[in-house]
Amino acid sequence: MVNGTRVVVTGTGTITSLGHTTRETWEAVKAGRSGIRRVQAFDPSATPSKVASEVIDFKPETRLDRKEARRMSRFVQFEMVAAKEALAESGLQITEANRDQVGVLVGSAIGGLEEIEEAHTVLKERGPSRISPFTVPMMIADMGAGQISISIGARGPNYCTVSACASGAHAIGEAFEIIKRGDATAMVAGGSEACVTPLALAAFCAVRAVSTREIEPSRASRPFDVERDGFVMGEGAGILVLEELSSALKRGAPILAEIVGYAATADASHITAPDPVGAGAAQAMKRTLLKARVAPEDVSYINAHGTATQLGDVAETLAVKDIFGDAAYRIPISSTKSMLGHLLGAAGSVEAVISVKAIEEGVAPPTINLEHPDPQCDLDYITEGARELDIKLALSNSFGFGGHNASLLFKQFRS
Repeated sequence: MVNGTRVVVTGTGTITSLGHTTRETWEAVKAGRSGIRRVQAFDPSATPSKVASEVIDFKPETRLDRKEARRMSRFVQFEMVAAKEALAESGLQITEANRDQVGVLVGSAIGGLEEIEEAHTVLKERGPSRISPFTVPMMIADMGAGQISISIGARGPNYCTVSACASGAHAIGEAFEIIKRGDATAMVAGGSEACVTPLALAAFCAVRAVSTREIEPSRASRPFDVERDGFVMGEGAGILVLEELSSALKRGAPILAEIVGYAATADASHITAPDPVGAGAAQAMKRTLLKARVAPEDVSYINAHGTATQLGDVAETLAVKDIFGDAAYRIPISSTKSMLGHLLGAAGSVEAVISVKAIEEGVAPPTINLEHPDPQCDLDYITEGARELDIKLALSNSFGFGGHNASLLFKQFRS
């Protein structure tokens, strides 16, 4: 790191189809359970894809102020709940003395699409005078970061990253950079998404990006499998509390892992397809390792982007081979999207939480549904179930439509 500042993770918060806390989600992922089922939020009969990874039985009024919760979009509710959990684990208290040094950076690819759809229906059926004054603050993607800062009183850097499926990873990476350059001592960072709506599902079907497998929904997400036919849409949130090391040590914070590398690149290739050989993805991984001063062969585990698209899985595999060479075949890799689906703007942040837990507990989660390996995807994707490992360095990849790439590197903490 340029200025020697070290940044650590002191808290995590998660809400997914597999659990409403980090612990619930992590235990389910370790066990190889799927959170994917037939869409329940609406009748999906008219769309080619009928499955999703939805957050079920979520009652925001039990976790948030009832009145405020009614004025929040679902994606904001998710990140508020996840942020509360992360801050509780961290023990970070925001006071008048430190509030200017605590920031919030939370990404979302789509934001409040559900509110836009509902408002459009009201506009067409009842006219402009019936549009709610809360429509704007409920639909804009940055409102989660704003609401968290208001709730906790943090007056440091505050904004939202919007880079499709890399949004959450970019938020964590940029929060890391903010602390490194001295603009904050702590950041609440991550991503949130609540995109399982009729319009979103229809739109992703139109671009032929999502799985149309209906039989056994839990087997629909099949990263690196020759029978894969697209990703499965998901929703949820993942939040990390990042802190400057000396500040965290001074207050006796729990240190779960250290973040030591981050890089962002572009494919400059296509609006929805990845670079055919994963050049942009490879450059993101290469820069991350260089900035962290880590040799490729020292990486213990890779949490792959692994969406289960035909082009994406091959491109990422080629990128890993390009950067890691012969070591690529020795590094365990998994795609937890096989269980959680693709959380779009929250994918990178939830997978960052999973990477931190993998380091903390010495367990690499599996890739489920990989029954017929694609010959072009021939690396060690942990198909036999969770694997106990001494994970000293975990790399987490996120790549998004538009050619956005982000890689994060987490390390076992040693003082």
